[in-house]
Amino acid sequence: MRNLGVTALFAAVILANPAAAEMEVSFYMGTQSSPHAVISGTLDGTAGTAVDRTVAWEGRSFTPPPYYGVRGVYWRESGWGYGLELTHAKVYASDADRTALGLDSLEFTDGHNIITANIHRRWEDRWWNGRLTPFVTAGLGVAVPHVDIQPTGDAHTFGYQLTGPAARLGVGVSIDLTEKISAFTEYQITYSDNKVELDSGGTLETSLVTNALNFGVSYSF
Repeated sequence: MRNLGVTALFAAVILANPAAAEMEVSFYMGTQSSPHAVISGTLDGTAGTAVDRTVAWEGRSFTPPPYYGVRGVYWRESGWGYGLELTHAKVYASDADRTALGLDSLEFTDGHNIITANIHRRWEDRWWNGRLTPFVTAGLGVAVPHVDIQPTGDAHTFGYQLTGPAARLGVGVSIDLTEKISAFTEYQITYSDNKVELDSGGTLETSLVTNALNFGVSYSF
């Protein structure tokens, strides 16, 4: 997924007007969690083992591969911005739920990747002599998770899939460190509707929400 992040940032730069007021590239890490969600479908075809259970998901933000995100924003002088963002989130089913479903593995951990086209709004010169800048973010896009699901004794589904639509909302504040570099913190929530095709012949569906507290740095040019 490193290539996806590079592609997203490259596309943001290419799409920007050469006379752009400012381009900004950001990288962040943080702590991310995911609430319980219902997973349904079948494990091995239309006549196979049915699944319908509320699963407890775990984020494990700092377990390799870690949770992180990268984005590019083209800021206009009006305070509005447009860009692309990749969030490498993660979700692991609890051991109890995974076992109850008859699965050796049930996770999206490299990762549960959310790619969105964003719109941003910031308010400069508001706090602390203009050094602190509050901002909000909203975006729509797709989920491209790395699926790791294996029914006990059956085929192991292991690879990236385009699983459905996704959205994000965020609010945060940045602080200028130099003329070009700033640091920021933000709260961000993502939503994705996922339909996964299993190598065992079945399909699984679940809607996932992630909640994250991010800390990052930005470079403007």
